[in-house]
Amino acid sequence: MARSILEAAVLAHHTAVMQANDRLTAALAEHGLTHATAQALWAIDPDEAPPSMKTIARRVFCNAPNLSFVMKQLTGRGLVERTVDPHDRRSRVVNLTDDGRRVREAVIEAALGTSPLARLEPDELRELAALLNKALQSLGEPDPA
Repeated sequence: MARSILEAAVLAHHTAVMQANDRLTAALAEHGLTHATAQALWAIDPDEAPPSMKTIARRVFCNAPNLSFVMKQLTGRGLVERTVDPHDRRSRVVNLTDDGRRVREAVIEAALGTSPLARLEPDELRELAALLNKALQSLGEPDPA
């Protein structure tokens, strides 16, 4: 593959991510969140069993000390609760509070509404998601779907 094609793709991806982050900043501020706290909140799926701190760290590509700092902020805001993992008393799991579920949903809606990807048609989005997942699999990353 020619470097210029790869460079153009990387630049377009980077620009889309930076534009989405920039547009999302105001919505996050309304909820008193930073990009890091919003990302951690998004990583806690209310339809799944409460994730461990280790699972969240893996999902948000964060080390343990930084994640602990982020979780303290979310706990202090009453958005999450950390409890002992019933399957491993040495670990902690993270549960969304009712307020946390509400704020998480608002953040996701704001992210979807402000993303430049929202301009794409459903077929284009499916194709883009498939291509990005293919690229991530080649790097050994799990499929986020």
